[in-house]
Amino acid sequence: MKLLNAFSLSMLAGFPAVVKVEEIPLEKARQLVKDGFQSFVGHPDACRVYGELLQVEVPMNRVSVQLSFSEVSLVGQYSGPRLPEGATSLPAGATIKWLLVTT
Repeated sequence: MKLLNAFSLSMLAGFPAVVKVEEIPLEKARQLVKDGFQSFVGHPDACRVYGELLQVEVPMNRVSVQLSFSEVSLVGQYSGPRLPEGATSLPAGATIKWLLVTT
């Protein structure tokens, strides 16, 4: 499973493509990463916050990613003010939606 902090059409391996997006609760996201994942989260502050919420270490990995046909990825969709440097928790007014993206 790939853990992403964003999703872009440029991540798709080819076209035509069908993309399914499903919001899941935090507890299900924790279960999905418990058995292992590959991080594609490219911001150190996001890694710390995601790790705290998911209860796993999330290594920073700022590289481009390609998603294969029928691949399922977990996306943490952050919404809110810019994370302060060194953040380990969400600032007031911020949220993260956990999304399963199937390509």
